[in-house]
Amino acid sequence: MNSFGQSYLDKLVVPQRIITMIRKLGEHKGRQELYKKQAPEMLENLRQVALIQSTESSNRIEGIVADDKRLRAIVEEKVKPANRSEAEIAGYRDVLNTIHQSHGHMPFTERVVLQLHRDLMKYAGADGGKWKSASNEISETLPDGAKRIRFTPVAPHLTRGDANVACALQ
Repeated sequence: MNSFGQSYLDKLVVPQRIITMIRKLGEHKGRQELYKKQAPEMLENLRQVALIQSTESSNRIEGIVADDKRLRAIVEEKVKPANRSEAEIAGYRDVLNTIHQSHGHMPFTERVVLQLHRDLMKYAGADGGKWKSASNEISETLPDGAKRIRFTPVAPHLTRGDANVACALQ
């Protein structure tokens, strides 16, 4: 992706409203430290709600759904996945947990991205942790049987790396 290339980033102009938002985020981070000390259980409850909502929303975009009670149980690791959708939800949960627990010392590298993809797909029996080798699209089937394309991912020839690249845990 060219948007992460240094030459692109060097020319990037950041609007003032974005700079203001970043400053406000810094202010809120200071408040978060106070909440961590004064009400850690409240923050943990909020984190758990955000994890469940993020898991549900992100998976729904790709047509992966589960009953609300099952989704919550999978995210809370109380049950094992029973089908492909639930397996992908469990993988997403694990990846989010990894990011939440390790973000401070987790570089944004190809190796880490492949590792996260492997972890995302580990319950689904799919071959994760490798660069894609075929084009795909995220679609849905409408009630009348018609197919609607929701999203077309990047073509394989535009991704970096080799289709046989496997990632190893660090």
